[in-house]
Amino acid sequence: MSIETDINQKEFKTSFQKAYINLMFTNNWMLGKTKTWFKQHGITHQQYNVLRILRGAHPKCMNPGSIKEVMIDKSPDLTRLIDRLIEKGFVQRETCGSNRRKVDVIITDIGLAKLRELDPHQDTIIDTFKELTENEASQLSDLLDKLRGSK
Repeated sequence: MSIETDINQKEFKTSFQKAYINLMFTNNWMLGKTKTWFKQHGITHQQYNVLRILRGAHPKCMNPGSIKEVMIDKSPDLTRLIDRLIEKGFVQRETCGSNRRKVDVIITDIGLAKLRELDPHQDTIIDTFKELTENEASQLSDLLDKLRGSK
């Protein structure tokens, strides 16, 4: 299906406008595909992102500033987000050994188990990309990097 069909728009002012609208539409489409299973598991996509970041650092902990730097969605209130993850038992705060005024965050065994439970769902979303060849997926990623000025 084309973006023209999906949003019932016959033409765009420029190919740049079409690309922008298509990117925004596709982002919302992808979030919609994940929203259901996040909700079923009592988690948000931002919480999932933080858990994945902490799993990558495991068994080490991370300070909230370092977590925020690599988050996909940098807009949420990270303190509240971490509080909610603590309430669920997915993470815990630890006082920094070198500076007692600083706090680090570490994923718990419960948090790791939750991610293992969610991993098959992520695999299903990644299967969506099987519509592309390996080369096309790589090219898409490179183009998105270029758009953000990363290359």
